[in-house]
Amino acid sequence: MRTFDFTPLYRSTVGFDRMFDMLDSSIRPDWPPYDIEKLGDDKYRISMAVAGFSTEEIELTQEGTTLVVSGSREVSEAQQQGYLHRGLVNRNFKQTFSLADHVKVTGASLDNGLLQIDLVREVPEQLKPRRIAIGEAPRTGVESTQPQKRLEQDTKAAA
Repeated sequence: MRTFDFTPLYRSTVGFDRMFDMLDSSIRPDWPPYDIEKLGDDKYRISMAVAGFSTEEIELTQEGTTLVVSGSREVSEAQQQGYLHRGLVNRNFKQTFSLADHVKVTGASLDNGLLQIDLVREVPEQLKPRRIAIGEAPRTGVESTQPQKRLEQDTKAAA
């Protein structure tokens, strides 16, 4: 298990709490193994090997930009007896993924011990880049002389 203690750095820095939290959360457990695939420009899939877990024992939660995948199961004493070697991991797990802004979970499925979580990035229309047309500005030279001519004509007429 890999763990790092950032406590000495917390004492000597100010304003870097978020960076240390990101470093702390980037240290992941080795189990369950997972893959992250890019299926398209804005489509992704996380695949996790969770052999032995049923859909009732796995929980997916998205809160803001954090996706938490956890699995818990009760193993009775009767199930533990009789094994000479346990090579299949049969323990609870919790994996946390930091998602980019506007990424949402669109679906999840469990088939043959492989949990697949589909994600899509949906950027709101007002945040997408947009092209702005450039129009012609009115000619200022022509407009600026016309008021002067009118003023001259008005003064001549008044005199």
